[in-house]
Amino acid sequence: MRYIIKLSYDGSAFCGWQIQNNARTVQGELEKALATLLGIPVQVTGAGRTDSDVNAISYIAHFDVTDEVSFDAAHICYKLNAILARDMAVHEVCAVSEDFHARFDARSREYRYFIHFRKDPFCEKYSYRMRYPLDIERMNEAATYLIGEHDFSCFEKVGGNNVTSICTVTEAFWKTYRPSHVDLMDFPCREGDYIMFTVKANRFLRNMVRAIVGSLIEVGRGKREPSWIKDLIASGTRSDAGSSVPGNALFFCGAEYK
Repeated sequence: MRYIIKLSYDGSAFCGWQIQNNARTVQGELEKALATLLGIPVQVTGAGRTDSDVNAISYIAHFDVTDEVSFDAAHICYKLNAILARDMAVHEVCAVSEDFHARFDARSREYRYFIHFRKDPFCEKYSYRMRYPLDIERMNEAATYLIGEHDFSCFEKVGGNNVTSICTVTEAFWKTYRPSHVDLMDFPCREGDYIMFTVKANRFLRNMVRAIVGSLIEVGRGKREPSWIKDLIASGTRSDAGSSVPGNALFFCGAEYK
């Protein structure tokens, strides 16, 4: 039988999704918890890798058990949450068809990156404080060059082992937003103090989103023209692009399936 797990996690104490020796990872914690509950080794496959510090909401993974292993999915969900640490939450466990694959069946994945401009103690953990003004219109103009099927190797971390660096981006844009504590508790702020970048694609390369955001910030600060992003994609290398932004402000926000 094949089951999916829908979960969310705070990535600050993890060395990414993928299991590693002598490091705490999301995949490793899930597999240990399932093995404890089911009494057998369990291998979990996720929708995609996330780097160290990167967070996830409604992340999808799958695992297999033999027909001899039976359990109540709702009960296993409850038990997983009892075993897992506070920085992980399982929302659902349910049976799916044997041919479902959390990674290969995903049609698209979405990430969001959060930036704030004024000191805010309630955002520091999950948002990147920017000490310079950014021109969001210029950044949105630059982001249009990301749309479509391109070779995104200029935004890929050196040493990546992807078979191909070609991805298809369907959405890429910046917008302002208001965190919940601003309205719920009247936290002082001004219009435009908080902005968010959303990008959706069929697949992402290692470190790709953080490198894209760092490059768009170069445009927003006026250091580069918006068309620089087009030139980067056409002929640039990773060393030509902007610096990677911190991972704590990046969220995997779900995947779409067939």
